[in-house]
Amino acid sequence: MELNKIVIDEKRHDQLIVLKEKNGERALPIVIGLPEASAIKMKISGFAPPRPLTHDLLHSTIEFLEAKVEKVIIDKLEENTFHAKLVLKTASGNEKMIDARPSDSIALAVRAHAPIFVEDEIIKQSAIFNQDK
Repeated sequence: MELNKIVIDEKRHDQLIVLKEKNGERALPIVIGLPEASAIKMKISGFAPPRPLTHDLLHSTIEFLEAKVEKVIIDKLEENTFHAKLVLKTASGNEKMIDARPSDSIALAVRAHAPIFVEDEIIKQSAIFNQDK
């Protein structure tokens, strides 16, 4: 998947990002908070803050520990809440999976240029959920 759209409305608490299938038609809208949407938008817009923001700090820390963000997997939709795994690869080649919010995971993925994956079942569940609206 790739980040296709960010909709920021500063008057609302919740914002929207849309992931779209690379070379495909399916999309996954995810509601996230304003700080996370802003962190993603700032990075893809090329804005460099004078001091590291939270996601920049976490990315730098991961790199300092000689690991890298290998990928993000959005793997669960439970009670209308998406769940994700951040997959880190250590210097020794081991993979570590960390439970994370999709918004934080995507904010890290754009900093690390890491791919974003969504389990097929999640896209299907989301399509059914969004048709009901």
